[in-house]
Amino acid sequence: MLITKIVKKKASRIRLLILDVDGVLTDGHLWMTEQGEYMKAFHIHDGLGIKRLQEAGITVAIISSRQSNIVTQRMQALGVKHIYQGVETKITALQALSTQLNISLESIAYVGDDEVDLPIMEQVGLSIAVANAVESVKKQADWQTIRPGGQGAVREVCDIILATSQ
Repeated sequence: MLITKIVKKKASRIRLLILDVDGVLTDGHLWMTEQGEYMKAFHIHDGLGIKRLQEAGITVAIISSRQSNIVTQRMQALGVKHIYQGVETKITALQALSTQLNISLESIAYVGDDEVDLPIMEQVGLSIAVANAVESVKKQADWQTIRPGGQGAVREVCDIILATSQ
């Protein structure tokens, strides 16, 4: 995984990692049962990466435009306390987190995959696109994962942040 000196420097300052959900923590598929319930799949490697990041003192949060009890349950199981779902304007949630946690925007990393993520990516210190992100997100990103969303991309991000923060 090729990481530039600039990305390493930006990653070394990260105190808060914010993740999109659909397409980042999941592969973007929404499965629906006959009863109309949605199902999502999460990668176990991502979960361990999130836990390790938190153990190292780096806060993790999610901001999603969709609302899902499955996401709430998964994030609670991982110890993620900052769960913003059903958010129409993600930048508002970013500003709230930055203020609440007293963390500057340059010390925040964001991982996204689609155009709704662009406003946040333009504001944070380290913007990251998953491998299967849309082209406009890849162009905006400081760095791009090798793995696609839902298949270990978040673990890559966690490992990079951990490696540069030591």
